[in-house]
Amino acid sequence: MEQYQGRTRHPEMDAIEQNIRESVKPDLELSKIIMNKIGENEMSRVHRIRAAKNTPGMLKKTAVAAAVAGVLGAGILGAGFVSPVMADTLKRIPGIGILYQGTSPQSVELAMSQGILSQPGLSVTHDGVTLKLTDLLYDGTRLSFQLEHEGGLDLSGEATMGQLIESPVVLADGQKIKFTSGGFGDIPYQDNAYRGELTGDLNLPDAFTLTIQVKVKQVNETFEFTAPVKIMDNALVVTPNITKTEGSFSYTVEQLKVTPVSTRLVLSSQGEVPQSAEQSGDYHASMMYYELVDDQGNSMDPNQYGFYNSRPKTEYHLNELYPPFAATPKTITIKPYTLTVKNDDFSIVGQKHDSIGNFLPGRESKGTRTYLKNLETTITLQP
Repeated sequence: MEQYQGRTRHPEMDAIEQNIRESVKPDLELSKIIMNKIGENEMSRVHRIRAAKNTPGMLKKTAVAAAVAGVLGAGILGAGFVSPVMADTLKRIPGIGILYQGTSPQSVELAMSQGILSQPGLSVTHDGVTLKLTDLLYDGTRLSFQLEHEGGLDLSGEATMGQLIESPVVLADGQKIKFTSGGFGDIPYQDNAYRGELTGDLNLPDAFTLTIQVKVKQVNETFEFTAPVKIMDNALVVTPNITKTEGSFSYTVEQLKVTPVSTRLVLSSQGEVPQSAEQSGDYHASMMYYELVDDQGNSMDPNQYGFYNSRPKTEYHLNELYPPFAATPKTITIKPYTLTVKNDDFSIVGQKHDSIGNFLPGRESKGTRTYLKNLETTITLQP
């Protein structure tokens, strides 16, 4: 097959383009390639983002990879895809920068109709620098936005928007929005794009005036964007308060919330995590993780997957954001599991990386899972 001659400033993206051009595999396989190359490049063992840090560049490559995989799965792109710069093409697909894996075109249309996803197209110019608010998403459980520059910023060499922009101030009806997780930073492979996401304990109404204030280095004036937010909150929310127990460990499911663009699980746990025979001696069990499986057998892991160099605590309150399901499930089964961790260096049994530290394709590469069948519970969402 003819070789692609163009090259971007991102060698990793060039490799992805070449893989796609040479591939005649189904879209699912292409998704795996992209997830391997972009999405599972977790450079830190601690993969959770906390608002208190407010560190530029905190948003991980998984967000873009998940969106790419979702687009591939929806059939928008295929093995015949040709682009001199893939990122420029992806950027022009509505909502590509802020939607999660599994979001179908139908979900995007529904999100648009409900006001969950919008494209304000607001533009502000100071000292020859133009910023544009291109995408905005609020579904009652998370707030995401995307900024792009249209001129005036020198992003040659290794400079990125994340290095030139201070963490934005985000207001609702003039009051600073409080949140416990999220972050701000560059969007991989989109040189002129910057993303913000606020999740975790948001307490916002269905309608408010959103203000985003952005300071850019070497520009004296603040860039300010104001946009009305109003959603028809048709989210499906259940509060089962179901408790499952094994030994001294128990957890209580406090809330499940399903929207067209996200799934949220809120639960609390207490007690020592059960240990399997393999998790003894030189090894111990990790904290408890929770996989979600719908009535069609589709499974989801949290968007942010944390590893910690410490033994698990005996109390947790988790408020986890997961990708959306393709259709509203009738039931969701919560499948708790642990990973097996080595005592001396906190390495995880079964983790598989490539030569530069990226996780290999498939959830199994993040570690061998020990499921706790006795702790599984199924939540009914609709008849």
